[in-house]
Amino acid sequence: MPVVRARGAGMVVLGKTNVPESTLQGYTDNTVHGVTRNPWNIALTPGGSSGGAVAAVAAGLGPLALGTDGGGSIRRPANHAGLVGLKPSIGRVPRCDGLPAILLDLEQIGPIARTTADLVALLALLAPPDARDPACRAMPPFAVPPLAPRQRILFVPRLGSNPVDPEIATSVAIAAAQLGGLGHHIEEGEAPFTLDELNALFSPVGQAGLAWLLAERGGEPAAPMLREMAAAGRALSPQAVFGSVDGIAAFRRRMAGFFGAWDLILTPAAAALPWPAEQVAPPTIDGRAVGPRGHAVFTNFANLAGLPGIALPCQPSEAGLPIGFQLVGPSGADGLLCALAAEWEAARPWADRWPELA
Repeated sequence: MPVVRARGAGMVVLGKTNVPESTLQGYTDNTVHGVTRNPWNIALTPGGSSGGAVAAVAAGLGPLALGTDGGGSIRRPANHAGLVGLKPSIGRVPRCDGLPAILLDLEQIGPIARTTADLVALLALLAPPDARDPACRAMPPFAVPPLAPRQRILFVPRLGSNPVDPEIATSVAIAAAQLGGLGHHIEEGEAPFTLDELNALFSPVGQAGLAWLLAERGGEPAAPMLREMAAAGRALSPQAVFGSVDGIAAFRRRMAGFFGAWDLILTPAAAALPWPAEQVAPPTIDGRAVGPRGHAVFTNFANLAGLPGIALPCQPSEAGLPIGFQLVGPSGADGLLCALAAEWEAARPWADRWPELA
């Protein structure tokens, strides 16, 4: 069996490595154990930062895993490994012990699993409220409701002019059409935000959070990109940080209003297929040069808005690599996402898809 570097044992695999480096870079590497590899092709990455978690579940080391998602770090790796991954609403999982506030409340703990039923079982264990976390007191009890037969779903195939791998674009468009075939109303359109807007809100929080964590715990990150990020965080003014926090609050109010007209947003889970494991990010997508977050353009709006998002497998690439799509709903709609995931899995099952681990 090829070596898939992921640590963990027992029923639940804890798949984080190298905090904060993998958390902020969107891939998984470790200065002690080396790079994490994708069981579907060990020359490629499973993404990150929950790359160890998804690699372990995809390889059969365990059926469930916990991850944290600050900008897509559950949903994108789950997509790259052919799994289900959910970033909960803010307050769905109590935030009390062990999760540093490097990204404020943008980062949430959530479940990763091979099947929707397994994911629901783990989320039910995570979701009971804790009196120490005020955010979870306002959240209704977790339950998977009966699914209304006609969900209003806005399909956003790309963000502005940002590139998407053609195989991903085709697979997700097919999935959107298939969801329409299940009776849901699918309408293609533009996102109610721009990537520039998201980045302007997100960057000061990530930069300041990394600078704070390093000041608290000491040391410097090994990656040059993160050293630059920490330096930028130290140079930020209080006005810049609080301006970002205030902008995030306004964005949350705006997105809450958006869901008066729509039940869900559907997008690709990632803009790129898995890339070589030793690379931090793919340098190009569909023949166009992209930055280090070019593959991650679809996911961080849910973190900024505090919304639940789930990644679900759809038609794989021609080479057999997993591809997934993302559904995002209003705050508190974690159960709705699980209900639609169960319907999708019943119509297009994936549990029998396994990498060839010989």
